[in-house]
This record gives sequence, C-alpha cells and structure tokens, in this order.
Amino acid sequence: MSETKSPLPREVADAYVDELIALDPVTGTYLGIKDSSSKMPDLSPAGQEALAELARATLARLDEAERRPGGDSAIERRCARLLRERLTAELAVHEAEEGLRAVGNLGTPAHSVREVFAITPAETEEDWAAIAERLRAVPGALAGYRESLTLGLERKLYAAPRPTATFVDQLTEWADTGEGKGWFEDFAAAGPDALRAELDKAARVATAAVVELRDWMRDVYAPAVEGAPNTVGRERYARLARYFNGADLDLDEAYAYGWSEFHRLLGEMKQEAEKVLPGAETPWVALAHLDENGRTIEGVDEVQAWLQGLMDQAIETLDGTHFELAEQVRKVESRIAPPGGAAAPYYTSPSEDFSRPGRTWLPTMGQTRFPVYDLVSTWYHEGVPGHHLQLAQWVYVKNDLSRYQATVGHVSANCEGWALYAERLMDELGFLTDAQERLGYLDAQMMRAARVIVDIGMHLELEIPADSPFHPGERWTPELAEEFFGAHSSRPRDFVESELTRYLTIPGQAIGYKLGERAWLLGRDRARERHGDAFDLKSWHMAALSQGSLGLDDLVDELSQL
Repeated sequence: MSETKSPLPREVADAYVDELIALDPVTGTYLGIKDSSSKMPDLSPAGQEALAELARATLARLDEAERRPGGDSAIERRCARLLRERLTAELAVHEAEEGLRAVGNLGTPAHSVREVFAITPAETEEDWAAIAERLRAVPGALAGYRESLTLGLERKLYAAPRPTATFVDQLTEWADTGEGKGWFEDFAAAGPDALRAELDKAARVATAAVVELRDWMRDVYAPAVEGAPNTVGRERYARLARYFNGADLDLDEAYAYGWSEFHRLLGEMKQEAEKVLPGAETPWVALAHLDENGRTIEGVDEVQAWLQGLMDQAIETLDGTHFELAEQVRKVESRIAPPGGAAAPYYTSPSEDFSRPGRTWLPTMGQTRFPVYDLVSTWYHEGVPGHHLQLAQWVYVKNDLSRYQATVGHVSANCEGWALYAERLMDELGFLTDAQERLGYLDAQMMRAARVIVDIGMHLELEIPADSPFHPGERWTPELAEEFFGAHSSRPRDFVESELTRYLTIPGQAIGYKLGERAWLLGRDRARERHGDAFDLKSWHMAALSQGSLGLDDLVDELSQL
C-alpha cells in the first residue's frame, strides 16, 4: 500500500477555498460559482465560528505542508506566507469578537447581502429562478446578522454611534428607493415576465426583512450604543490595521509619514494650482473653480461611456509598452453603482472564468454633472492600470499561483497600494501633464495622505504636530478630523461625511493606500538597484502582478527579489 503524501501549501490553500465557498456563497458568487447564486451565508455567531474553525484547521494543515519536500520552493513559499498571514490576522479579529459589532456605512455583512445581487448572474430564466431563491434567503441572513449584533450588545461590544446612525439611514433607503418600493423590488423588476409573480413576492420578503432590521437598529441598537466612543483606541486599532495591511505597523512612524507626505503634496499642489487659477489662495480654491468652470461630463450615461473610453485608451497605450496583457485582462466594464451605498467609487473582480469581466463602479450620489479633474486619476486607480490589471491578472495566472492567491487571499493594503502606485505611474509616464488633471491627481494623493493622518490620529487620539497648519498642539477628535479632511480635499460635504464615517466603520483600512504605495515603490527601487541597467520595468510589472497578494512586509521582500 502506497503512503498518502501530505498536500503542498498551494493544495492546502485551494482546499481552503473550496470549504470557504461551502460556508460563504457570497464569496462563491464573486468567484463565479453557479451553485452559490441561490444561497446566503450564515451571519450568526455560529456561522462566524464555523469560518474560524476552518481557518484553524487550515493552519494546522499548512504546518505539515511546509515540512513536505518542495514546500519551501518560491511559489509554495509565497502562497504559504500569504495563507498563514491572512488566516492568523482573521482569527485575531474573530477572537476579539469584532464580528459582533460590524456596523457601519460599508463592508458590513448586511452590505454584502445586498451587493451580491449586483454581480449574481441574471441572463437566463434559470439565473432569475436562482435569484428568487436568494431573495427568499435574505431574511435568514439578516436574522443571523442581527443575532450577532444582539450578542455583541449583551457582551457590551458596541459599534460606534455615528456609523450606526448612517447605517440606519442606508437601510431606510434600501427599504424605499421611491414610490413605495425597496431596492430589492427595483432589482427584481428586471427579471423575466415568466417569473414576475415569484420575483415580486420574493423581493417584497427581502424588503420586509430590511425594514425589520432597520426598525431594530433604530429602536434597539442605536439607543444601546448611544454614548459609546466613536474611536477604537490603540489596541483595537493595531489589531485591525494588521488585518488590513498584513503587517504589524509602527503606528507612530506611519502617522509621521502621513504628515511628511502632506507637506510634500501641499507644495506640489500650490505649484499646479497656480497654472489653473493664478493667485488662488489655496489649491482647493483652484479646485472649486474647476468644479464650476473646468471640463465636465454631462449626464450619467455619458459619464459611464466616457469612463469606459478612458480605460480602453489606457489599455491600448500601456499594453506592449509597460505591461503584457492577456486578451481576458484587456476587457473591463464601466458601471454605475446602485444607490444607497458609500460615496467612493469601487471595483469588482472578474469571475474565475472571466464570464463576468472586471467592473468599475461610479456612485453618482444624485449628480448628473461630473468634473473631469476628479475622475481621470481615480479611474487609473479603480480600472487601468490599477485594480483591474492586478486583480484580473491574478485570476488569469491562478493556475500558476493557487486559487486562493488569485481570488480570496487579498491584503487590502497590497491592492490599494498597487492602485495608488498605478496613479503615480501614470503621472511618471506623462499621462497627467494637463494642469486640471494633474491637480486632481495630487488632490487624490493628498486625500490618501490625509487618511493616514486622521485615521491613526483620531483613533489613537494623537497630538497634532507643531508645524501643522491646522490646530497645532491639539489632540485629534472625529470632529477635528472631519474639519481637517474637508479643508484639504476638493470633495463635497456629503463625500467628506461619508469618508469620516468610513474611517470609524473600518479603522486601519484607509491608511493602506499610502502605506501600500510606499511598499510598492520601495520594492521597485530595491529591484532596480539589484538589477542596475538591466532592470526592465515592463518585466518587473508583470512579475509583480503575477505573484498574488502579500502583506506589506512580505510584499517589499518579494518585490525586491524580482
């Protein structure tokens, strides 16, 4: 009888994905798994614990896999590094019971319940039959989520009051988008006539569950958390920052780095603002001038088409010069985001077989007029060469990596760092020579530097430095953070409010953009030093994009060796 060999790390990782999909059909839908389309995950404490047990069992299997001959090869090593780091960070968050107070304006289990419908296949009558079944599963999913929040209240694990209030408002919008219909009913209206009665009934059931959750959040949860702190303190923040950044950060050093970037960018913005509006008192006066007098796109359909053209043009220009793109990766779609979410644009990855392409999403927030300066570098970030090139490339090379690395094994700061690096790359390559567009790019960079400052500053209640132009010597509060962010951003008030609520909802995530960009730049610099004149940027880009995600410390190490 032959001895059964233990699996290698990539095999352990891929087995984890299979088991994860069984527990979390939302993840299955993002991966394009047809059988997931009709199901919802268990969002109760028991469901959370089942995911944690899977993580613990996988880590035990990984220990054995790394001891097997071949388990320390470069490709196995990178997979093992990612899997161990991710599951360890996820378990730390779970064991601190963060899932019992997951309330806010984005990224909560309730948001995933709604948002998964936007990417659920909806082409055939069979697809819509599965959607009807998934709609009927919404009440059970939201009931499990409420069970988790109820246990959190019992254990005095409170969400922040401001994100809670915003979440109640969002649920209200989901329950009634106008004319007495909820978001689910609007969504189901696109289904086939043959299933009209079934879809309408299922959508009403889903909307009723949203109303029930909204009423409980408003009448029970919100009063219970009133007076709780909006910020999390150093211990919780460090744990959450580790989860989003994949590294144990020196938070005080990161805070100082945010300020150094603030001062550098402010100097560059002043120079560019002088070209846009000579004599402007501040760069944001020049940006306000562009809001009224700069180039704009009129109309929602028109801006969707314009953004599609921007990404198509970037692909045509960059492919073969700075990247080598497979045909599947060359396809990306511009979409308008469904109402009732956060104000920031976002990206969704392609399915594993590319039957659903990568997509960028623009929340219009009721607008029909869109300044160009605010969109160009943002779509370099969300689309090409940003999120789309990285995440679609991971899917394309999944057989060389592992399914885990190509899909669910994401470190937020790695992905957001690449996207911010992509914006800077387009500036380096001369795509942002227009003064309006370059000032918009610098404003977007400044927003990311401000995120580092206010996210760390307000959660740790740090002192504002003496050389700050804003309240030097005082300690950060959410109110000061919102004032600072608004004063150093071109974004409208509703966006600023949404952003600050976001930082209170998911502490430690927003800092990953600038810290991740720094890691990508450091890795590139070290690789260039290593190769000297033989360094080839296109080859480095493709090697870097084909290695999967890593935490920031591991990322710098691996990028330096390419």
